[in-house]
Amino acid sequence: MASVDEDFPRGGTTKKTTESKIVVDRTEVDNLFQSNEQTETKKRKGGTKDDSKKPKTQKTDDKKRGGLTLNEAAKCVEILHVKNVKEGMLFLGCVKDVAEFEVTVSLPCGLQGFLSIRNISDSYTKLLCEQLASDDTEEICSLARLFYPGMVLRCAVAKIDITKGGSLSIQLSVNPKLVNKSLTLSSLKAGMVLSGCVESVEDHGCIIDIGVSGTKAFLPEKALTDKQTKLEDLKVGQLVTSLIEEVKNNGRVVHLSVNPSTTAQAYAEAKQGWNLINLLPGLLVKATIKKVTKHGLLLDFLSSFTGQVDFLHMDPEQASSYTEGLVVRARVLYMEPSTRLVGLSLRSYLIQPDAVIETGHASGDRVGEVVKGCKMTAMHHMSGALLQLPDKSLTFAHRNHLKEPNEPANENRVFAMPEHTCRILDFSPIDQIFFVSLRKSIIDKPLFRYHDVKAGQVVEGTVSVLLSHGMVVHLSDQIKGLVPRTHLSDIILKNPEKKYIEGMKVKCRVLSVDPENKKLYLTRKKALVESSLPLFLSYADARPGRISHGFIVCLRDFGCIIRFYNNVKGLVPLSELSSEPILRPEDAFYVGQVLKAKVLQCDPEKEKIVLSFKAVVEGDTEEAAKVDCEVGKRLEAKVVKKLATGLEVAILPDDVCAVLPTMHLSDHMSNCPLLWESLQEGDMISNLVCFNKNKRNIILTKKPTVRCLLEEGVVAKDFSEITVGMQLIGWIKNIMSYGVFVEFPYGLVGLAPKSALSDKFVSDTATAFQLGQTVFAKVTNLDEEKQRFLVTLKISEVISPEGDVQTRLINGLKERRAVNEMLAMKDSSGVRQQLSALSVGQKLKLMVDSVKDNRAEFKSDGLLGATIIATKHHITAISLTAGQKVTAVVLHVDILTTCVHVSLLPKLVGMKKALTEGSKYTATVQYTEKDFTVISLKDTAQLTVIQTCSHLNDIVLLESEKLKEGMTLAVQVVEPSCEELQGLPLVSWEQGAPKRQRMTSENQTGSKGHCFGEIVQGKVQSVKPTCIQVKLEDASTGSVHVSEVVEADKVLLGSFPTSSVKVGSVVTARVIGGREASSHRFLPFSHPKFTYNIPELTLIPSKLDKNVYFRQATANEKMQGYKVGEEITCFVSKFHSDRKSLEVTTDPSITGTVELLATITDPKDASHPEKLYKLGQAVRAKVVEVSVKPRRFVLSLTGVHKLEKGSTTVGVVINIQPQNGLLVKLPFGNVGTVSITDLADAYRPNPLVSYNKDQFLRCYLLGNETGKWQLSLRPSRLNPQQAKPVKDPEVLSLDKLEVGQIIRGYVKSVGEQGVFIRLSRNITGRAQLQQSTKYFVNNHKVLSEHLPPNTLLTTKILSIDREMEFVDLSLLPVDTGKPDVLPEALSLRLRLIGEEKKKHDMEKSKKRILSTSEQQSESQVPKKKKKKETKKAKNDGNDSGVEVYFREEENREEEEKPHPVKVTPSSAGQSRLQVSAGFSWDVDLSSLKPASAAQEDDSSDGEDQDKNAKPQKKSRHELEQEKKAAEKALVQREAELMDPNLRPQDAAAFERLLLASPNSSLLWLQYMAHHLQATEIEQARAVAERALKTISFREEQEKLNVWVALLNLENMYGTDESLKKVFERALQFCEPMPVHQQLADIYAKSNKIKEAEGVYKTMVKRFRQNKAVWLSYGTFLLQQGQGDAASILLQRALKSLPPKESVDVIAKFAQLEFRYGDADRGRNMFDKVLTSYPKRTDLWSVFIDLMVKHGSQKEVRALFDRVIHLSVSVKKIKFFFKRYLEYEKKHGTPQSIQAVKEKAMEFVETKVTEAAN
Repeated sequence: MASVDEDFPRGGTTKKTTESKIVVDRTEVDNLFQSNEQTETKKRKGGTKDDSKKPKTQKTDDKKRGGLTLNEAAKCVEILHVKNVKEGMLFLGCVKDVAEFEVTVSLPCGLQGFLSIRNISDSYTKLLCEQLASDDTEEICSLARLFYPGMVLRCAVAKIDITKGGSLSIQLSVNPKLVNKSLTLSSLKAGMVLSGCVESVEDHGCIIDIGVSGTKAFLPEKALTDKQTKLEDLKVGQLVTSLIEEVKNNGRVVHLSVNPSTTAQAYAEAKQGWNLINLLPGLLVKATIKKVTKHGLLLDFLSSFTGQVDFLHMDPEQASSYTEGLVVRARVLYMEPSTRLVGLSLRSYLIQPDAVIETGHASGDRVGEVVKGCKMTAMHHMSGALLQLPDKSLTFAHRNHLKEPNEPANENRVFAMPEHTCRILDFSPIDQIFFVSLRKSIIDKPLFRYHDVKAGQVVEGTVSVLLSHGMVVHLSDQIKGLVPRTHLSDIILKNPEKKYIEGMKVKCRVLSVDPENKKLYLTRKKALVESSLPLFLSYADARPGRISHGFIVCLRDFGCIIRFYNNVKGLVPLSELSSEPILRPEDAFYVGQVLKAKVLQCDPEKEKIVLSFKAVVEGDTEEAAKVDCEVGKRLEAKVVKKLATGLEVAILPDDVCAVLPTMHLSDHMSNCPLLWESLQEGDMISNLVCFNKNKRNIILTKKPTVRCLLEEGVVAKDFSEITVGMQLIGWIKNIMSYGVFVEFPYGLVGLAPKSALSDKFVSDTATAFQLGQTVFAKVTNLDEEKQRFLVTLKISEVISPEGDVQTRLINGLKERRAVNEMLAMKDSSGVRQQLSALSVGQKLKLMVDSVKDNRAEFKSDGLLGATIIATKHHITAISLTAGQKVTAVVLHVDILTTCVHVSLLPKLVGMKKALTEGSKYTATVQYTEKDFTVISLKDTAQLTVIQTCSHLNDIVLLESEKLKEGMTLAVQVVEPSCEELQGLPLVSWEQGAPKRQRMTSENQTGSKGHCFGEIVQGKVQSVKPTCIQVKLEDASTGSVHVSEVVEADKVLLGSFPTSSVKVGSVVTARVIGGREASSHRFLPFSHPKFTYNIPELTLIPSKLDKNVYFRQATANEKMQGYKVGEEITCFVSKFHSDRKSLEVTTDPSITGTVELLATITDPKDASHPEKLYKLGQAVRAKVVEVSVKPRRFVLSLTGVHKLEKGSTTVGVVINIQPQNGLLVKLPFGNVGTVSITDLADAYRPNPLVSYNKDQFLRCYLLGNETGKWQLSLRPSRLNPQQAKPVKDPEVLSLDKLEVGQIIRGYVKSVGEQGVFIRLSRNITGRAQLQQSTKYFVNNHKVLSEHLPPNTLLTTKILSIDREMEFVDLSLLPVDTGKPDVLPEALSLRLRLIGEEKKKHDMEKSKKRILSTSEQQSESQVPKKKKKKETKKAKNDGNDSGVEVYFREEENREEEEKPHPVKVTPSSAGQSRLQVSAGFSWDVDLSSLKPASAAQEDDSSDGEDQDKNAKPQKKSRHELEQEKKAAEKALVQREAELMDPNLRPQDAAAFERLLLASPNSSLLWLQYMAHHLQATEIEQARAVAERALKTISFREEQEKLNVWVALLNLENMYGTDESLKKVFERALQFCEPMPVHQQLADIYAKSNKIKEAEGVYKTMVKRFRQNKAVWLSYGTFLLQQGQGDAASILLQRALKSLPPKESVDVIAKFAQLEFRYGDADRGRNMFDKVLTSYPKRTDLWSVFIDLMVKHGSQKEVRALFDRVIHLSVSVKKIKFFFKRYLEYEKKHGTPQSIQAVKEKAMEFVETKVTEAAN
């Protein structure tokens, strides 16, 4: 039955086993305990197959066991390598380390595995899942309670992973189902030692999971014989090694016992049925040694099995006593199933029952240690080598670690080496040995262990993982650190995952390190990482006065606690936080903020520091002020600390901190490191000069050349003092591939380009100069705008001061002597003291010590410990033998290495001859180093020292140029015996540098060049359209500009002047200027004596007369001579196809531009304008614009320089606006509009379809209003002679219209008041709703759907009110003779007319009188009041054709909800304002935000219809009712007069209302409008001024409203000056931003485009952080048709605004593009944003709305399909599906609606499936 259960799992107990298998196999689930149904089913299927195969395998194994040997012995014993480890392999391991979710296990042969919390046992995993689900973590037994370091356990390889680095990672499992996988019910025998896990704890014992299917293993409480282990201590999942006491029921029930001593000593015996399949690691066996080899032993055990013991597991104490046939006790270490290899161990700590395994924690601090002097004791070629450390302990180096990874193996060579240096990699507890590496790359690693990392160190690492509390960074394979969340950036990052990705390289600084606990904290704060201030690594470092960067860790009421490195902390008290009082530090600072702090007090013993932020800010230059350390003053200082790059010094007497860089210690770079080495902390340094001081520190120099320059004051203090040609002394600051940066005093830095470094050719700048080298530099170019300058270092171009070489030589040798003296004083042995007494040329008595091929070594009693050498050159032709006594002369003393160079040459050792001043000698080089060279003067036996380079800027590039021993030089004696050179002669010499070859172009010009006014002869070399090249007599080349060939008055239009000169002809010319050889820039004429390399010539005869001296004007003077409108002759020089503009030239130094529209008069020429004009052609042009600063010279070739009314011009369409018509770009920067009614003489439907963007047109200029031209494209305007009869004539004024006239026009808009029809560009008529259609319509939207804008309609004029400028029209078929505007298909009711209408009206009015008498009161209202009705009300009264239902319905609505009046009652005033200035007060009034909005009840228009009804005799009751109604109306009228919301009619009424409401801006504005209607402009201004004084200062919005009204007033009726003054005043009293915005809007509405643009440009500069400003400007640009400008503006906005605003700004601009600009561009912008931010459903929604409005159905559907597949919440997807369905219902077909429903169903099914999984 058991076998049946195994083969066909159906339920019951077996179900549990399959489930537990699933948990074991599930290794790839992200969540540790997540279940997955799909994998479960797969595993079950797989499980069935595996189980069915098991019996077969057993049979084959049984067959094999019938043979003599079951597993062959290995040919050679070697350790187990990681490549041989396979899944399922069994190991005996030792716990090395226990973490929260993982246990590190040491495996044999130095291997290491990882035991995951998921791989303990099924019962433990199940318990964890339950605990996790219930959010109760109290009872979870942690890994630390189940495992402990040193614990020995059986484990199986669950999986072999490959890490990111490519190495193998062994994942282990102790799950009994894997470890005991090979055991079956029948194989269980009493006496077996098995490992299992506690499954559950019962009352009298516990159930143990031993992993055998169908078996229950029980551990009774009485069987727990171990004193330490009690039943209550056992936890679910705990590992138990137990002995089988009894097997019952064919193995279904097993009784166990636990006793460590018993289980440890229990032998595995053959009778227990062990075979190679079920053999387990950890079993103790008796074995017989079969063979003893060099690398290990081969054993026989359990009668027929063979195993091996490698050299690591032989007992070292008995290694020599192992012989064949010896019986030993062995423990099984591992089982390799495929090769059937069994590994055994004979080590006592695994075999002895009470032995303790050392985990290596005691010696753990040795890991990472580099050990020298190790001896290799044994080499095992297949495994590795054993090394003995100096302390006699043995270590093992794996064969892979005997060489570098890419090197070939050569073990014999390694073994032959006498000593080795190794690094300890790890300690293996199971092998009880250290593993080491001989790889140089590992030994040399700077960071291998935590001890190698120092606080404050800048390190580079790789991001490993982002956690909630920070980021883990790996500095190496062994070292990882944590960057706390607050240290991820200078600011607190909300989404660090956006900045950091796994594997990214990052630079960090170490905050603190704890090597013992392996804890490392890092920072990524840029301010800390890049800080150049001193670091406070301990309290002793925080000396008072020092400044360092720290970060705030805590904010308290008494101040801020700031931390530095190594947990050094200090307090910044409240008083020291800022110069302004701060009561709450948290308001001004935040935790994690990096700040500079200055130490006020420090007590290292008590570990207390008092710091100040205030002192840093206030006292940036406080130290500089304390000591009078202005730049250039000589100072004295004391060395405080030696830094890697220099010295930190304290300037005396006030101990002000300063820095002295190493490269500033001397002019001689070889002396700098010597001086740094000799100076120690506490030493005094004199002759220092401050050359630069900034907020951070004071920088000093000791360079004598720079010091002298600063003391003399001959130095530029800032950029403004630098001039071209100035010579400076500086030093090399930085070397780049393209040149070197030279720094000068006061922090000025210039660039010497590669070409200006030397007269020689420099291929590599790095070899030419070295950092810190002192150089002479001459300024060649200045860029004032960018504050940059170029210098040259060429020796030929800089002047070296007289005596400079000798001064530098003397200073350099003085420094050398000072170094020798300082080192001698600090030397205890006395050798350096003896060496410091030696000097060049001194003779010594020496004894030869040894003689080699290339040198001899000597000894001297007076110089014990020093090395005395003579090179081959200095012992030439002298035979020496050891012990021989000789006389030598000193050449050089190196005190650092205690080495003396001498010479034995007879001509140097002989008697010295006297020298005379000025005499010349041939000198021979005897010894040379970097800066100094020792030479001998011919045969005088005199030695002296010279500088290796004779000039500061001299560079030696070739080996041949270097001074070498034996070379000869020509020298001249300056001083026979110089005191500064210790009596040596001072000589001068010139280095024979090769002469620079002159370029051919330079040779051509000769030595002199050509001067201004010089007459020259030459031969024409080439003739080009715009210039002639002339070869002059001195072989140089001159140039003749096209304007200098023919006299100006003889130039013919369209001719080519240069064509009159033939190539090869000889010409006489005169020099009139020149060009720079490098840039060909034309040079000015203001320097007559200046010589030019490329002369500019003239051939004009009148200028060739020698007697005539002419001074040609400069370019600026010529420019100023041109006047706008002047006609001039110029020559075509270039056509710019990209800019579509023509470049013309009038003079060698002047070029002008002609825009495309100013070159053509016919639109046909626009495609190929270059064909009209040829290069070099003479043309007549008119000056359009000329200015010197900025340089602009704009011309026109069309014969006009400005646009005039009544003329025609060419324009280009820049935008098509359905509401207005075409926006056209005109010449000379103008813009115009073409109204729809001015497109043609005969109107046609869809008039804008035939026009495209960028189309060229001929336009007629009608007039200019507010900076924008009104244009016409009518043929009758463009060509009056050729025009055909005009079908739709222009309507220029109302006088041209007559009542009854039939006229055509385009629909402008449809509203509640009726259909507005554009009759001309400035006249719009209106057809009321009842005059628009014969059908009854109760909503204007019906009409608007069928009459889109620009629909062509035929109308009849019903009435013309010339005073009010109203034109009433009719669209009714009876009037126009055309079909009705609404189709019959709508099935609308016809309107009632005539008698039927009257009858209907009477009935309704009667009902209304009976129902309510209130409405009658309105018939009492005077006619004045009537006039104030809206336009609709006025006209409704005169017409009786309106359906009554419609009006009643409307009135009811109005009564129920009174709405604000859109048009003010004062129509006359309004229309006057509208017509005259295009501005309505009321539009602005409606947009204001008044304190109390004015509400006005619309009066019913019912009484007008009542008047038309027939009079009837009234009853008594009716008369009484009328009387009551009249009284009631009178009362109501009185109340109305007292009502403050009612619009007054005279000034008195306004004054009365203003007394009640002085703060109401609406009242004040109505009062202003009242005056303006009477054209009382001054009174309106006065009212505005009163309002500004009267309204309370708290009412900011009310005041702003008045300011806006005043701005409007000035814009319409005032001047530019008055408007500017009001605007400036408004800025003083209001928030600046809204005032700017209002002014821009006012300008835009009044078509003052340039002014509006100016305001917007100011706004985006002043309020660049305000998103609304950018959007407003963008709207304006798009409304003007400037789409490209809007795109550029968007890029500027994104740079100026915070990054978090970017998405919204792009989205808003995209919406604007849809509304005013290019819909395609808007769509692309939305696409880009939503690709980056797909979860912004709000943007998707907006995008859908816009696409529905502007896109095609195909595009909209494609967008919906994208949206419904987003990975966002179900709720949001549901919303999008709903919208999709609504869209399809409105625009789609039944099939498309069904398709959406199917998609929705599919989505729901997918989600249900996912939820179920």
